[in-house]
Amino acid sequence: MFLALAGGVGGAKLASGLANVLPAGELVIAVNTGDDFEHVGLHVAPDLDSVMYALAGLNDTVRGWGLAGESWRFLDALKRLGGADWFMLGDQDLATHVERSWRLRGGATLSAVTAHFCAALRITQTMVPMSDDPVRTMVDTDLGLLPFQDYFVRHRCAPTLKGLRFDGVETARISDGLRAALDNPALEGIIICPSNPLLSILPILSLPGMRDALTARRVPCVAVSPLIGGKAVKGPAAKNMTELGLPTTPDGIADFYTGLIDGLVIDPEDAPPTRAGLAVESTPTLMRDADDRARLARATLAFTRSLVRPA
Repeated sequence: MFLALAGGVGGAKLASGLANVLPAGELVIAVNTGDDFEHVGLHVAPDLDSVMYALAGLNDTVRGWGLAGESWRFLDALKRLGGADWFMLGDQDLATHVERSWRLRGGATLSAVTAHFCAALRITQTMVPMSDDPVRTMVDTDLGLLPFQDYFVRHRCAPTLKGLRFDGVETARISDGLRAALDNPALEGIIICPSNPLLSILPILSLPGMRDALTARRVPCVAVSPLIGGKAVKGPAAKNMTELGLPTTPDGIADFYTGLIDGLVIDPEDAPPTRAGLAVESTPTLMRDADDRARLARATLAFTRSLVRPA
């Protein structure tokens, strides 16, 4: 059994690849919820939904987010009424947010709602939120402190990133599903997907006890770099790293995950990191289609299995 940490489009792509090449029930995907927010009265969970739609084969692979075959009549009507139309809510996607919000208000946990959705969509692997407690990413920028979606969507990541804050993380608990995966004696390895390290993975790592659990792990942990040739395939990862003084190189990724990983998967366009003791696998990391996702998933799994965690 493997545990993957994921968020965003890159994370969803590799999670989908891993889910398809591993036997059913052999993968747990823990997803960032720091970008969850309330919009037009609904609980929206963008990273959870991106991963879920990808696992179900329902995601829009051209746009990179949302559902394939989406329509926008609700959003058009909302705009006509002067509503908040800056966040794209498709007609099909809206059903997910309505049902999630209704169940949460009825007392269900985010984990329970996520499990229900995955069962309804016939997803055969396990997907869990990083926590059932609210954690909200706040972005410190040259425009001031912005809620994550304001920074990411409304301002299109244009403001200069100065720092990050995760409101609620101090009292948040690792979800039962993530904790169970970390403690599972059948666990073979942990894979950090090629998600934005700062915006998608750092919220997970900031949960109380999470870094300790990874440091004390008895199995290998491998990260897949989200960069190719010093640039992000999609999203602001390279921009964010530069603004916070991290090199947009494998060395920068290795430094970010210092003490947490045993190996790093990089693209052949990038030079291996110089960090001593870190295993490196060089293989094409661009995922254009299902074949690419499966190929990278197999390469990452084989690399992870080849490493032995020191006793």
